[in-house]
Amino acid sequence: MSAAPAPGAVPPPDGARDSSPTVASSPADLGDSSDAVEAATRATRGLQGLSAELTARVPQLLEAMRSVGTGPELHSTLDRICETAAELADARYAAIGVVAEGGEGLSDFVYHGVHEETATRIGRLPDGHRGLLGALIHEPDPLRLADLADDPRSCGFPAHHPPMRTFLGVPIRVQGEIFGNLYLTEKRGGAEFSDYDLNMVRVLATEAGIAIGNARLYEAARQRERWIDGSVAVTTALLSGGDAEEALQVVAEQARHLSGSAAGIVLLPAEEGGMEIVAVSSDKPSQAMGVIIPAESEIVAELLGGAAVFVDDASTDPRIMTRLARDFGPAMMLPLQSDGRVLGTLVTPRARGERPFTDTERTLAAQFASQAALALMMAEAQRDRERLAVYEDRDRIARDLHDLVIQRLFATGMMLESAQRRSVVPEVRLGVGKAVDELDVTIQEIRTAIFALQQGPAEAPSGLRTRVLREINMAAVPLGFKPTHHFVGAVDSLVGELTGKNLIAALREALSNAFRHAEAARIDVVVDATAPLADGQRGVRLTVADDGVGIPEGGRRSGLKNLKRRAESLGGDSWYGPGIGEDGSGTTVVWQAPH
Repeated sequence: MSAAPAPGAVPPPDGARDSSPTVASSPADLGDSSDAVEAATRATRGLQGLSAELTARVPQLLEAMRSVGTGPELHSTLDRICETAAELADARYAAIGVVAEGGEGLSDFVYHGVHEETATRIGRLPDGHRGLLGALIHEPDPLRLADLADDPRSCGFPAHHPPMRTFLGVPIRVQGEIFGNLYLTEKRGGAEFSDYDLNMVRVLATEAGIAIGNARLYEAARQRERWIDGSVAVTTALLSGGDAEEALQVVAEQARHLSGSAAGIVLLPAEEGGMEIVAVSSDKPSQAMGVIIPAESEIVAELLGGAAVFVDDASTDPRIMTRLARDFGPAMMLPLQSDGRVLGTLVTPRARGERPFTDTERTLAAQFASQAALALMMAEAQRDRERLAVYEDRDRIARDLHDLVIQRLFATGMMLESAQRRSVVPEVRLGVGKAVDELDVTIQEIRTAIFALQQGPAEAPSGLRTRVLREINMAAVPLGFKPTHHFVGAVDSLVGELTGKNLIAALREALSNAFRHAEAARIDVVVDATAPLADGQRGVRLTVADDGVGIPEGGRRSGLKNLKRRAESLGGDSWYGPGIGEDGSGTTVVWQAPH
């Protein structure tokens, strides 16, 4: 197998031939022992009287065993084993190849002795699919070679690889199963590895197996604890009564963090079929928001059917019908399913070239998705109850406006008209006429508000201008006044459906924030379909300005973060500044995106 390491990786001999390899006898004598001290005793008893060198090295071995057994983290334990083994056998290079689940190739490769610059020049890590390292995976016996170049299983070294001749390989067993192999190369002084080196390293490998087993248990417990904490955070966010989009964003962020992925993505079933990306968590700005995976995708059908899908390389899998997958490698696609109902899908992809997800990670992620789905259902039921209460209240307000307010205004108008006819003073007649006209306008506006209150969500008109007006009229009822509005450019024809949909959501968020927090007496809404964006192209800009109290220091800004995240997903931006009150009091929220 090729021994080339990735940046920062150091390959010991992947390749090298040996016409006369020395295989240690009775590999099970030490490799399968679960008691390192007993193994050391047997090893030293068998060599008693052979050499004073061994007697002198026993304290060194015991110190090495003590060093290996300290520390709970798995990767630091592997680093320590490599360094300790190299010191014990006086080797220049050491490495541990961790066998992948299923026994095919290596899932990790930890090294000691090669400088970072050299490792970077070499390139990729060994994968254990061929060469000497691959052979040792399938034949996990202690192996000692005088010259790597003579072994028939070798496939050679990659470019920039440091020269390696002598070789010593010992399997590491954890609870009776092969965990990986410990490799040592280049004994200092040019000598070959001795029988003493072999026996010492075998004893160290036994202790290493115990230390690795303990580290694995520790990491498994820590990993489960993190996933449980993540599930609690998601449940709290979903049931806190906050914004649904913010809660979905929490699901995406927690899943990405816990799984060590490049992104966390939440998809929900789209009205036109397929699945729509509604939340994205990533280190880089993403334009995935609103993208729809078509219903024709084989994976979408599986996910909507409640099946989990695991992909080895998303960038090359033909079932993923979106260009977004080209930057990703291994991916988990988990249905958000509860009580037989599929609410959506959670996707956690890693970057291309990164290791695949282990069985444990898949199990924990599936449990997390199930918990998140249950919390989503509970939050949805809670929002339905709140929505029902709002609709009932809206119906009551509409009835009161129609039966009481309009009738009184109408009666007042008739009284004024009667007074106007009886008046002989021209100025009075003119003033009363204007008051009657104002009452007629007020009645029409109230009727518009009643119509908006009685509309259901499915009755929303299609034109962007009309949808903006509807949101403004809807907001007028709780505000107690109607925000002014102004349109610039051909709003309906220039702004696309996806951008328009997000603009309406941004307007609703901004008006809601103004009603709940601003204590404003005036709100101005401007939709400009000819606005220049930062990159020079034309886009649409929404401005919502009020004369309220402004944003207090240390106050919550989750709504503003939602606006900015929504804009950035479309390639736009969002920000806020001073309002339109005296001395700049209040808040102005700006949201813009390409058409």
